[in-house]
Amino acid sequence: MTPVEVDGERFEVTERISEPGVYEIRWVSGPHDGYGFATSSYYGERKTEAELEDAIRNFLRQVGPSGYIE
Repeated sequence: MTPVEVDGERFEVTERISEPGVYEIRWVSGPHDGYGFATSSYYGERKTEAELEDAIRNFLRQVGPSGYIE
């Protein structure tokens, strides 16, 4: 598990051991405990830190006032 901060929000990123290139991203500082998303790369390649941060920013853009993707 790797802590990541993006735009003032804290996340924990975990790569699935059984599925290389698939990441579970949990929004630690978000309003709903355990809420987050998964992202993956093509062909099981590892994502760069910049790619993971872009995925997180995309997630945050989709979150509405409820604290969930709307």
